[in-house]
Amino acid sequence: MKRLPIGIVGASGYSGLEATRLLASHPFADLCFASSDRWKGESLAARAGVSGDAAKLSYAPLEDSERLAAECAAVLLATPVEVSLELAPKLVLKGVRVIDFSGAFRLRDPAAFKKAYGLTHPAPDLALQSVYGLPEQHRAHIRGATLLANPGCYATAAALAFLPLVRARLVEGPLICDAASGVTGAGRKATEEFSFGEIDGDFRAYRVFRHQHLPEIAQTLGVPLTFTAHLLPLRRGILATCYARLAPKVDAGAPQAELARAYANEPFVRVLSEPDAVGLKDVVGTNRCAVAAASDGATVIAISALDNLVKGAAGQAVQNLNLMLGWPETAGLDAARPFRP
Repeated sequence: MKRLPIGIVGASGYSGLEATRLLASHPFADLCFASSDRWKGESLAARAGVSGDAAKLSYAPLEDSERLAAECAAVLLATPVEVSLELAPKLVLKGVRVIDFSGAFRLRDPAAFKKAYGLTHPAPDLALQSVYGLPEQHRAHIRGATLLANPGCYATAAALAFLPLVRARLVEGPLICDAASGVTGAGRKATEEFSFGEIDGDFRAYRVFRHQHLPEIAQTLGVPLTFTAHLLPLRRGILATCYARLAPKVDAGAPQAELARAYANEPFVRVLSEPDAVGLKDVVGTNRCAVAAASDGATVIAISALDNLVKGAAGQAVQNLNLMLGWPETAGLDAARPFRP
């Protein structure tokens, strides 16, 4: 299968680094550039620890990204919302396929976008044309996508737990999701609140009622919900605990059976025997999501776990890239193993 040139903009953030490592060893991707002002001029071998042809590259300055991207079949934007809003439309006009890691093109409603990100969307029509990159929901549309909005990490965890149950009408509101993430989910912020001394030994909620992934989750599910994010004193991983009422006349075993049915042929979603079996150690370092559900006949609890930097960001982006370019969906991702003995 022909190798195609792929670029990464914003390659020094945690998600950008993860994407660099995945693409450097990808059997069909030719990583042709990685841009970062933070590391411009330094080698990818030194900073990302990659080998092969990618190790010969040096980080380009961000100002060169548009020019370099014009030579690529696709470009991954591991950039903040403001940068993606400016750069993605330019690349799409040049015929470059774009996978955006930020929330710039996830939300259909401009008012919801402004509330979530504090910005007036400069290209609302382009946001409507973008494809939301959750393969388990939109695989057919992803294959033909030009601009793909890679889902948020929390949104992926919540959707994979809830979506089959909502679609099959096995649950009713109120829907609630409590999710906890490792600190890499906040990006590389050198601030006091994310310092080791503040995080170690602590556990807290943040952005209550105002987290930017809340409208994204509601849009994906098609129903309102309550979502609360928590900060775990770990580097990576998300565990989401999702609650709903069991719909009338639905058997208590139906939610778990529906998860097993819905994900039977999904390469990266594993349905475990019970919610107690879902944990971070089996998914961190992989593109997998583990999920399970149980009910007492009145309440349904579905739990999911994933790596916020892989299935929650860079790994899902590579999965989407594979679909967009006609490569095997698992290419570059199937050899990953969890970070445990």
